[in-house]
Parts: sequence; structure tokens; C-alpha cells
Amino acid sequence: MRIVLLSVGLLLLVAIEILRVYFIMPFPGSQRAETIEIAYFIHNNIVWFRLVGLLLIAYPLYHYFNAGSKTVKIVLAFLLIGYATIFYLFNFKFLADKMFLLQETTAFLDAGENKIPVKQLVIGVKMGDKSKAYPIEIIGYHHQVRDTINGQPIMVTYCTVCRTGRVFSPKVEGKLENFRLVGMDHFNAMFEDSQTGSWWRQVNGEAIVGPLKGKLLEEIPSEQMSLSAWIESNPNTQIMQEDIAFKEKYKEMENYDEGKSKGDLTRPDSLQWKEKSWIVGVQQGMESKAYDWKDLQSKRVINDEVGKDPLVVTIEPDSVSFHAFSRIVDQDTLSFSLNDGKLTDSKTSSIWSWNGTCTEGQLAGKKLNTIQCYQEFWHSWKTFRPQSGQYIPTESDE
Repeated sequence: MRIVLLSVGLLLLVAIEILRVYFIMPFPGSQRAETIEIAYFIHNNIVWFRLVGLLLIAYPLYHYFNAGSKTVKIVLAFLLIGYATIFYLFNFKFLADKMFLLQETTAFLDAGENKIPVKQLVIGVKMGDKSKAYPIEIIGYHHQVRDTINGQPIMVTYCTVCRTGRVFSPKVEGKLENFRLVGMDHFNAMFEDSQTGSWWRQVNGEAIVGPLKGKLLEEIPSEQMSLSAWIESNPNTQIMQEDIAFKEKYKEMENYDEGKSKGDLTRPDSLQWKEKSWIVGVQQGMESKAYDWKDLQSKRVINDEVGKDPLVVTIEPDSVSFHAFSRIVDQDTLSFSLNDGKLTDSKTSSIWSWNGTCTEGQLAGKKLNTIQCYQEFWHSWKTFRPQSGQYIPTESDE
């Protein structure tokens, strides 16, 4: 009986520490199943599981360390050391917020003093007359950056395994909230709020488990582009700089922008419409559509519709800065193409800037409505938007 109690207790203690982390981190097979409810239950009851396990092994350990042979005592000592090692690893090494730390200092410089290479990709945010740029290779390590623009608090997030950024208001039911990186759900970064312990998906700001399940964080419009393109559209912008305390960590993110990551989870597929093919995704109401990155780079301008909304998806000459705009201007639906490298509508031959403003021609001064769009791995987009359409070029598009 003592052996049974000892075996069951140790198995419970070891299993509960491993499963607590396994279900919410990218271990083999862990992100494919619907296990978040189980993970959340273990997470919230881990103390009770540990207590039961310790109670089960308490009497057998007392007996064997007092009356057992020297060999038995040595074996038990090794078993306890093994459990202690697992406890340490899965509580201080493998947890998401222990692997990816928040920045210690957040510094910004204007374009004239900036030290970030202008070829790097950024998540740009503009609120009123203020704008800021957040380099992906910085926030990709931290996964989130808290900041304020024009007096408004924001939470800039990035998931490297999904290859996508989102910006949210960090307010929950009107109250400012703090979030920590807790793990992943279907390869998407997941945050826990400090007040209720609910878990929130990075990809859409939805609380998927906990007291606030079903609530959504307010998303703040943002754009992904090269820093040079962002500065051209926002010359007075402030640019986030590296935190010197994480210089070595940032080096591990080098070449992430270009898709040259060494890790299996972040390295892209070379073919179209594969798990880790890059896409640009657009959501309009209940309708969504994905555009393969290679199609966008080849065509440069794609006139299309998402649901009943005419839009144009386009990429700048730098081949990394992309945009989506409504094609409706003064109740007319325009069609766009590149003319000498300039975005031009076919109806009036007016020329449009990359921020959607008409700079020359009959429609000078008019502005296209910007449509929120995201770069993302195809596996992420289709997981969280299973009904999404796919843009497939036809001969009429040529």
C-alpha cells in the first residue's frame, strides 16, 4: 500500500507540473487539441493538486526514510531530486513570462536621432496628431509593450509564431488592466489579466476562458510597414529604441523581419497556402479574406471585394509595406493599378499616395478609407477565421 501511495503521489506531482505548462506552450502536439479549459483548471487548482500529491507521499516517505534500507533511501532521494528539478524547470524556466521578459526601460527618439535601422519592420500607431513606431524585432521578443499615445494607454502586441501584430486598449470594463504573457492557444500568444485571471488571445483580444470569457479588448488601428515607409508618412513620429538590458535577446530576433528565422515555429514555408506561408488578412464585418504574400508581391495591386465591400490591397516599392483601402470615393467604385510605380486610379488617372491620399489629378485632396489588415501565417489566420475566403488569381486578374 505504501508503494502504491508513493507511486501515485509522485506521478501526480510530476504530471501536474508538466501538464500545466505543456498544454499552453508549443511542445510537440500540445497546440493542436482543444485543451485550454483543462489547462485553465489545472492552472487555477495547482496548489490543491500539489497538496494532494504531497499528502499521498508523506507517510510512505516517513516510513521508508526511518525503516527502509540504505538503497531504498538513495532511490527515494533521487526521485525527490528529480521532482524538485521538474518543479524548478516548469515553474521558473519554461513558463512564458519567465522566458520572455517585459522591457525594463522604454525609450523613444525622433526620426533624426533614431538608432533603429530604417529597413526594419515596425507596427505603427497614430492617434490624433501623435504617432509612434514599434520595431517588430523588439516587441517580438517581449510579446507586448505598454505605452501611451496622446494621453491614451495602449498595449502593442506581437506573436512571432503567428507572425502578426495587434494593438489594443488595455482597459477592461473601463478599468486599466495589467497583462502578463501566460502561454499560447493554437500557437497564438495568450495573456492573463491581473484582476480576474482570465486568459486573452493576442490575435483578436478575446477572453477565451475565465470570469471574463467572451469579452473583447478594444482594438486600436495599426499598420505594419518598414520604418522608412512609416517615417515618410509620419515624419514627426517617435520610434521605440532597444532596451540595452535585452541586447542579446534582440540578437536572437535578427533576420526575423526577412523570414530567415532559424526556429521551426517562425521559419516560413516557401510555397503558397502552406501552414507557414505569409498572407495578408482582411476582416470586414463577418467576412474575411486572405491574400497570399507571393501573389501580392507579384501583382503589387489587387482590386477585390470582401463580402460586398470593394477594396484594394497593395504593396509599396519596398516590397514589405502593405495597405488595404476602400475603393469607394464619392459613391464611385474605383479601380487601381501602378503607373510608373505610382498608385493610380483607372477612371480619372489621379495619383494616390501610400497613405491613401490623392496627390495629383481630378480627385486631388480626396482620401481613401483605410481598412485594417494584417500580415500573418496562414495556419493562424485559418485557425481563428475558419470561414475565411482565399484570393485565388484568375486570368481576368492578369
